[in-house]
This record gives sequence, structure tokens and C-alpha cells, in this order.
Amino acid sequence: MALFSKLFGGGKTPEPAPSEDYKDFAITPVPQKESGGWRLSARIEKDGQEHVLIRSDVLQTKEQADDASIAKAKQMIDEQGERLFGSP
Repeated sequence: MALFSKLFGGGKTPEPAPSEDYKDFAITPVPQKESGGWRLSARIEKDGQEHVLIRSDVLQTKEQADDASIAKAKQMIDEQGERLFGSP
């Protein structure tokens, strides 16, 4: 059975990347495993509010996706700030 789980995506789950603080926001990269690699995704939080960022970009390694997810989240914070949560 262990052989099949390794062949079809089972086995060890990668370690989650640590959250990073940026301009009073907490960014947690949460890339999603895809058949071609890792899809960019991050959770952006502030004051009990949360925004989930999901991009179409797929990178080869989880580390690349973690770094790119944080960079894209920072860009969104710079561009939208509090409006990420639907505030005017």
C-alpha cells in the first residue's frame, strides 16, 4: 500500500511556511499542489479579517511558490490595503 500512496501523491505533507508580517498584515503562504507543480496562494489577515489570494501561476517547487505567494500578497497590500476586505 505504501508504494501506491507514494505513486499517487500520498506520503509526507510538506512543512507549512511561516507567516510573515507586512504593514500590519499577516501573510501566510499556502500554495496548492497541482499536477504541474504548486499554485500560488496565500492567506492575508488583519484585525480578524481574512482574504484568500489564489493565482493561476504554477511553479515547480513549493519553496518557489511560497516566495512568489508572499511577493504577490505584498503587492496586493500595497495596491489595495484595507480594500482587500471589502472596505471602501
